[in-house]
Amino acid sequence: MKRLLEGTPLRAGVVAAVALAGGLLGAAPAAAVAGERTVVSVVQTAAVARPSNGKILYHGLGGGLGTLKIKNGTSRDGVVTLVKGKTKAVSIYVRARSTASVKDVRDGTYRVYFTTGSRFSTSKGRFSRSAVYQRFNDRLKFTTTATSARVWTLTLNPVRGGNARTSSINPKDFPA
Repeated sequence: MKRLLEGTPLRAGVVAAVALAGGLLGAAPAAAVAGERTVVSVVQTAAVARPSNGKILYHGLGGGLGTLKIKNGTSRDGVVTLVKGKTKAVSIYVRARSTASVKDVRDGTYRVYFTTGSRFSTSKGRFSRSAVYQRFNDRLKFTTTATSARVWTLTLNPVRGGNARTSSINPKDFPA
């Protein structure tokens, strides 16, 4: 009788396979056996990669000429969301110590929400670890004229001499 692993006999109809890949341990169920040849399938789950810097996670009110530039000087990734009235307009992913921009913000007045953390879930639209939820106290007004368009620059970390104030918010109040 052949042996698959030391101390584990190989039996027709049932083969136990263990795979150690990337620190994940998974066991395969029964595999097909044909004579002396064994076919084993191993299921592996791929780790979900974090979004790239500047990735637009949601874009509902584009088509304008305004620009929002976000500087994230923190050690954690962030998501910045603009809300116009009660309508979510745009959400952008900004990696730690990076800068990202949205270049087609439509004219209007927006409330700015942001969250920072680690292990972002794209399906839930939230960080699963160390999440902090905040909102800028002042709203941003984007206006376009015949000769210019508004450009706002926000910094997610405190800046000496900065003039923007933020408030912590309940995670349930963050626009998902």
